[in-house]
Order: sequence, then C-alpha cells, then structure tokens
Amino acid sequence: MRCKVRVLLPLYITMVVALTAPASAGEATSPEERGLAIAREADRLSSGYGDSTANLRMVLRNREGLTSERELRIRTLEVEGEGTRSLCIFDTPADVKGTILLTHTHKQADDDQWLFLPATRRIRRIAAQNKSGSFMGSEFSYEDIAVQELEKYTYRWLADEPYDGNDCYVIERVPVDRVNSGYCRQVAWLDKEHYRTWKVDYYDRKNELLKTLTFKGYEKHLDRFWRARQMEMVNHQTGKSTFLTWSNLSFRTGLKEIDFDRHSLTLLR
Repeated sequence: MRCKVRVLLPLYITMVVALTAPASAGEATSPEERGLAIAREADRLSSGYGDSTANLRMVLRNREGLTSERELRIRTLEVEGEGTRSLCIFDTPADVKGTILLTHTHKQADDDQWLFLPATRRIRRIAAQNKSGSFMGSEFSYEDIAVQELEKYTYRWLADEPYDGNDCYVIERVPVDRVNSGYCRQVAWLDKEHYRTWKVDYYDRKNELLKTLTFKGYEKHLDRFWRARQMEMVNHQTGKSTFLTWSNLSFRTGLKEIDFDRHSLTLLR
C-alpha cells in the first residue's frame, strides 16, 4: 500500500503559511493550522540556546538482545536565519574511534552531511538519497541525526490525548522532500505545558510503522530549555533498538561557525 498523505505545498508556500499561522494552537481553526501552530511553538521554545556540548552513550541492541556500546561527544551551534551545525565525534570503541559526522541543516535547501573515517583519512559526503541509511549501525538514520528544521515538514493536528502522564497534542508531520526522506510521515506526542516531545512514530514509505522514538528524564537548562536525558529508538520491523543517554550538557560554550568547517574534520580530536 502506498503512503496516503495529502498533497504537499511547494516549499515557498509552506513558508508563507508558517509566517502567517495563528499565534497559538488555541487560535487555530483547521487541523493543518493547529498542527503548524503547535510545531512553531515547540520550535520557538527549544531555540535560542546559541551552542551546546554534551557526552552521549549509545547502546545498540540486536534482535537476540546482545548489546554493544559507543561513546560520543556532541557539539551543536545555531546559525541565525540558516539552520543548525552539529558534530558527532566517536571516542569508543576502538574500531570507530575518531569517526566524525558533520551536519549542516538548512531551513530550505537540502541538508549537508559529511562523514570522516579515520581508517582512510578521507571525508565522504552523505548524498541526499542515502540519508535514510543507518547511522553507524544504529537504529537512527542520518536523517534522524539532523536537527528537524520546522520548514522541512507540513503539519496536521490529529488529537489531544494523554501519554505517560502528560496531556499531549498529537500531530502528524510529513516531509516536504518525499523523494529522499525515508519516511512517509511521522506522528509526534508533545505535552501541552512545555511542548516537549515524548514519543514519535515513524512510518516507512509503504505507510507501515517502522520505528518508535521515546524520550525520558527531561531536565530544564538555563531556566528555559528542556532536554531529555534518555532516548530509545525501537525498530518494529527488525526487532533492534538503540538507547541513548545524554550527560554533561552545557550551553553557550563559545563555539563558532569555523568549528564546524568540513575542511577541519581531519584535525578534530
């Protein structure tokens, strides 16, 4: 069965709608307007941190329950009017140590991603059509690792319902780029109080449930920004999962755009 979704607006129309959308979910009238208003508010509340650094522990579990672990350092920078820059630097185990993923997200254009592999000392560009592939053997794709820019989706409110003790909005987001995205659509649960995401269901191109991402242990930083300490991505079709634990999260550390230059990947440690 093919993915049954509404016809997507051209990107420039989507942006015009975003700029003229209702100020709050309560003022929206149609499911599309309400979904967009919810997404805009969530984006507003999570933005403005400047830059951040963190440590990340990644546990990969296969269908039989066997696990392997990896440790990474994450660096992120907001670029005003453009998008987000991020670095994922692997520290362990030895066979992936020094591997680096650099991502430049864009609000309108395709995101740019480069992977540095220390064994070959070469930088490989991740093509747009390959971004649905697994990121370093995990259940996260390269598409998942990139920050989800607001303009890359169209939105629709589906329902209000509780999840894990939180009164939530349930919204559908559909990728504008249906050719290169690995997903037909995503369904997300955001709490009404702080617009934090608690769960996301990912549907493949056949509109079948592929993966579910859940969030736990939210903590507030700088008296404003909520970040989850734990995330788990479960692949319903393979039985595999990936568990993430965040630590040592710091904001406004002084990172600059030059710190996210692809030509410097071979020099990073």
